[in-house]
Amino acid sequence: MNPNQLYKSSGFSWRKRGQSFGFALQGMMIFFKKEHNARLHGVATILVLALSVYFQVNAYEAIALILSIGMVWAAEIFNTSIERIMDYLSKEKQPAIKIIKDLAAAAVLVTALTALLVGAFVFIPKIIAVW
Repeated sequence: MNPNQLYKSSGFSWRKRGQSFGFALQGMMIFFKKEHNARLHGVATILVLALSVYFQVNAYEAIALILSIGMVWAAEIFNTSIERIMDYLSKEKQPAIKIIKDLAAAAVLVTALTALLVGAFVFIPKIIAVW
């Protein structure tokens, strides 16, 4: 296949953009229905948002929290996609596929730990101030 064929464009279309948005929403629905980690991240997101309202975080803190939440969600979706691709390519256990899956999972761990640190920097001083 000619590499230029991969980027063949038929031009901009609002209808096609709407379809793309619909496909993305379908992906989110599948993610929430099939992935247990999506539910865990959902609970964590709701908790962080509730704490943000309760402690009245400022705009900069809110931006840091929102970016952290989005980063974790994106990493988890990429991880899930990579896992599904690997499962599709081979049903057999293979060391190379395990490494690929472990690396994708590590990316989620890094983003989750980063988000935890951001949350700690934002919320610990506020919790201490209340005590």
